[in-house]
Amino acid sequence: MTQHTITVNKTGRYYTSGILDENTENVWLVCHGYGQLAEFFIKHFQVLENGKTFIVAPEGLSKFYLDGVSGRMGAAWMTKEDRENEVSDYLNFINKVVEKLFSTTDFTKVKLNVLGFSQGTATICRWIAQTDINVNRLVLWAGSFPVDVDLAVHGNRFRAIPVTVVYGHQDEYLEYLKPADYKKFLDTAGFSYNIVTFEGKHEMNSEVLKEVAVESIVHSR
Repeated sequence: MTQHTITVNKTGRYYTSGILDENTENVWLVCHGYGQLAEFFIKHFQVLENGKTFIVAPEGLSKFYLDGVSGRMGAAWMTKEDRENEVSDYLNFINKVVEKLFSTTDFTKVKLNVLGFSQGTATICRWIAQTDINVNRLVLWAGSFPVDVDLAVHGNRFRAIPVTVVYGHQDEYLEYLKPADYKKFLDTAGFSYNIVTFEGKHEMNSEVLKEVAVESIVHSR
């Protein structure tokens, strides 16, 4: 038996919130977690809307039923099956979204904040590693830095970006995140980072998000 691959066109979906114009000061590029949909994930970020903030949420290209063969839907960025091609596909997708929306945006003047939640943390880190767009802030929420991003190659890129790690004390996946080991990794890698925790589970939190967003303004000065 021989495996073969073929590249085909696929339609990707993304959602936006806010207005992108000459008054825009902050852009948030946000990636949802496993089993979520961008349509609902982006709603967490509406608390940041102030007339000068634009939010874009791409959606994972793989969709599936969350329970059985009908009902609620979710999306994923990748699985271990055909992993390299899935990563390549979603990076190409995010690049096309960014190119379409921001082809005339000067990111030395507009602050680009990127956030990944859960599985989306690895997604957004892989995207940063292969783009030269100026990133103002990286938020890793309830997820870790991907081991396949080679810091020997991309370390300087990430060391130049302020990083905020966020997680809830009751996160049911905390044993996989291993906060003590995570902190040791960030220290060893030489990242400029802070850690924000809250009393919650594996979830976004609007009040914490507002605090993190204010910190992003402080870091940019």
